[in-house]
Amino acid sequence: MSSVPPSSAAPRAEAARSGATFATVTALAGAIAAVVAALVVGLSAAQALSLLGIPDPGAPTTYGLPAIRALADLSAALTVGSLLFAAFLVPPQRNGLLDVGGYRAVRRASNFAVLWACCAALLVPLTVSDTTGQPVGQVLRPDGLWRAIGQIELAGAWRTTVVFALIVAVGCRLALRWGWTPVLLGAAIATMMPLALTGHSSSGGSHDVATNSLILHLVSSAVWVGGLFAVLAHAVRGGAYTDVAARRFSLTATVAFAVIAVSGVINSWVRVPLDELFTSTYGRLVLAKAVALAILGAFGYLQRRAALPALAADPGDRTALIRYAGVEVLIFAATIGLAVGLGRTPPPPPDSVPTPVEVELGYDLAGPPGVARLLFDWRFDLIFGTLSIVLAVLYLLGVRRLRARGDVWPAGRTLAWLSGCVVLLVATSSGVGRYSPAMFSVHMGAHMALSMLAPILFALGGAVTLALRALPPAGRGGVPGPREWLLAAVHNPVSRFLTHPIVASAIFVGGFYALYLGGIFDAYADSHAAHLLMNLHFLLSGYLFYWVVIGIDPKPRQVEPLTKLAMVFGSLPFHAFFGIALMSMTTVLGGWFYRGLGLGWNGDLLGDQRTGGSLAWASGEVPLVVVMLALLIQWSRSDQRLARRTDRAAERDNDAALAAHNAMFAELAKRDGEVRK
Repeated sequence: MSSVPPSSAAPRAEAARSGATFATVTALAGAIAAVVAALVVGLSAAQALSLLGIPDPGAPTTYGLPAIRALADLSAALTVGSLLFAAFLVPPQRNGLLDVGGYRAVRRASNFAVLWACCAALLVPLTVSDTTGQPVGQVLRPDGLWRAIGQIELAGAWRTTVVFALIVAVGCRLALRWGWTPVLLGAAIATMMPLALTGHSSSGGSHDVATNSLILHLVSSAVWVGGLFAVLAHAVRGGAYTDVAARRFSLTATVAFAVIAVSGVINSWVRVPLDELFTSTYGRLVLAKAVALAILGAFGYLQRRAALPALAADPGDRTALIRYAGVEVLIFAATIGLAVGLGRTPPPPPDSVPTPVEVELGYDLAGPPGVARLLFDWRFDLIFGTLSIVLAVLYLLGVRRLRARGDVWPAGRTLAWLSGCVVLLVATSSGVGRYSPAMFSVHMGAHMALSMLAPILFALGGAVTLALRALPPAGRGGVPGPREWLLAAVHNPVSRFLTHPIVASAIFVGGFYALYLGGIFDAYADSHAAHLLMNLHFLLSGYLFYWVVIGIDPKPRQVEPLTKLAMVFGSLPFHAFFGIALMSMTTVLGGWFYRGLGLGWNGDLLGDQRTGGSLAWASGEVPLVVVMLALLIQWSRSDQRLARRTDRAAERDNDAALAAHNAMFAELAKRDGEVRK
């Protein structure tokens, strides 16, 4: 006889059937993705290596590599989507522990991350076989394989993916509290980056635009398809808050669809000429992928029209959601296979031979960077340029919401925030951003703008305060939303550690020395990924420092005014020493890269580096003036607020505090008189 009570046996059996159903759908999606990828390669790209003069590595590599790559991409998306679901689509328990739905999603993410790592491990020898033309059996010799990994960029990227995916898998197994899920989500997205920065988009003309668009494309695709799988799994199991998860995912999917469409158009535009869109194999695959995206968008629209109203009327009515989502995930699987086949198909050759500058940077430079070129020779940065526009739009939407309900928001804060967005846009997308990778002095000017000017303006803009006032609270017993997530991000041990004055100052100042004097910049001067990470570091480390010093937003710890002054004045000597060290160097940082560009008008590389050092030395004075003015204004307003609070308290109690104070002195005077007598 069974020891399980009948009342619990039925739910467990239903849960087991639901789990088996989702496992079947997932396995079917994986099979579809793998088969489609292999078929596309067999029909369109099997002869690519022979056309390049590389021997045929054999069927296991020719067809096995795209099939395993499709499984790896699907596993990556499911890992990201499961963590997205646990972090933002369903709420945790009130004590911060993951609820049942979130816990299951995190455990699924761990399993998918293990599968992701296994696929990546298989793709290491397959990539070596594909690149060298040797059968995979010959490649598997340990000494030759390890040496080949260091020489083949794509194989090294897969090796890195193995390590990162396993770290994510272990982290998911250990995570029990909601606060770790956004961190693990970020780690999963970061695990996708080594592959995003290799392949067709990382080489050839306009590879800067192609790579940036591919990053946006891959992340948005993973969020959409992975999130859809996670919502489907939750709905099939009859999980709580399915209506909330579906509503939140609908908005997320809409944004992801728009990003995928725009980034896909941009990536295709720089890879295939318009006249070859219908005549070349690569162009026809692009069109096929566009048709698949349109079909997915149509299914998403139908799901939004049918499933969301049904769930709003009855949270238990999941039929429409499961029906549409089930079909959509299978179409997604076929689209992933199609995308893998597209990645294996060589794009049409360029019409002209690219110059050395175009090969390295992705674009040509018209001449030396005069004032006109720095101001008007724009090349929009899809990552940071888009970020600046999004930040400005979101801020203005928050201000409009406050004004619509009659609240006041200081115009000075709006001006500061929008000015910071303009600085970010100009530093990355104007002529400054265009010439920054090619000249050290322009790079240092952009560095100073991103680390010292834009962060000050952002800190004075008070975006967190604006968001906390504009976003609706969940209320007692309500489902936590963006406002609660923001509060959790501000008030947690990690934020408290990072905002310690010593830690914030060390990150801000130490980055200068580690990047330039520590050899990082010299080693990776030619890396587009390194420049993206450097810009991100400049922006975040500067914002963290000035958030502590002059930020008007709430902080996890209170810092005394004298400590803030000490942070500012304490960092000045380090900035000065850094600038002097650059001006005093006799070797050129990244000289091998700058000389390889062959820019005749930039022959004096050491002089250009000294100019960059002088910019670093002189730029420390401007933030000091701005910070000192901001601190003085903040202190003056703080004194005024204290005086107003004191006056209001005196009006309420008829100056009881002042009367008590005077009575105390009168008593002391009386006692003093008695003593003298």
